[in-house]
Amino acid sequence: MKVVFMGTPDFAVASLHAICSAGHDVVGVVTVPDRQTGRGLKVTYSPVKQSALDHNLPLLQPERLRDEQFQQELKAWGADIFVVVAFRMLPQSVWAMPPMGTFNLHASLLPQYRGAAPINWAIINGETETGVTTFMLNERIDEGGILLQRSTPITANDNAETLHDRLAEMGSQMVVETLEGLASGTLTPQPQPMTDTLRPAPKIFKPDCAIQWERSGKEIVDFVRGLSPYPAATMVMTDDKGRLQSIKVYETEFEPCDSAKATQVVTDKKNTIKIGVNDGYVHILSLQLSGKKRISAQEMLRGYDITNWKLEI
Repeated sequence: MKVVFMGTPDFAVASLHAICSAGHDVVGVVTVPDRQTGRGLKVTYSPVKQSALDHNLPLLQPERLRDEQFQQELKAWGADIFVVVAFRMLPQSVWAMPPMGTFNLHASLLPQYRGAAPINWAIINGETETGVTTFMLNERIDEGGILLQRSTPITANDNAETLHDRLAEMGSQMVVETLEGLASGTLTPQPQPMTDTLRPAPKIFKPDCAIQWERSGKEIVDFVRGLSPYPAATMVMTDDKGRLQSIKVYETEFEPCDSAKATQVVTDKKNTIKIGVNDGYVHILSLQLSGKKRISAQEMLRGYDITNWKLEI
């Protein structure tokens, strides 16, 4: 089959590489336009573009997916099927274009965690299992017929980064299996199972990253893991000079305790920073002050006396 691949971030790169390595005929790649970022307005482009350049593949980078010229160029590639991994929402005029349709790789066990941030939300919600799904695109977001699924445990040591990397690798192999199954006619889409409880995975914005200190210690630890290292959970403290300190939190640990005082900041001034919650203490193991680099609790305490710092809630 002739394949067009569509994707943007690092998560999609493994799939593009796997398709090429398996010997499939990738006739073109679609990704986002280049952007100017930073104070110097340096031009940057997506990881998928870099991968396409590495494989010497034709590229399209449309601003608008409904653009007539883009769709004409896309059609001219003559693909049998489109493969989508971590890209934008496609209009029907695009996903219905190839004779064999378009399938997507999603980083959850659908129908659970439909949406833009399934890896983050699975950890935040304390799930012990997740996985990857390939499914055919239709007019409803993440609701098309399932082709293949594979699961993996979420361990207590996982965060968004480790789970992202594992699912990207799992997904890349499953994308190749899906292509081969569709080509041979041995794979047909199955309706997503009906369930009374659906957990969504909406895009995460900056206000969503604030730690809710009224939650249990385990819930806070899961929240931090689910956002680490990006976009990172946040908290605000007032230092001993009355200045607000915005802090990113990357690693935490929970210590059950019946006598902990909620929101109290406790430190031994050498190794430990912990904050009281309703059922114990949340130890802050690594963090980052605004404008500074990521450091351990021990490094923080070597540079700052936080004895009189207060948690803002």
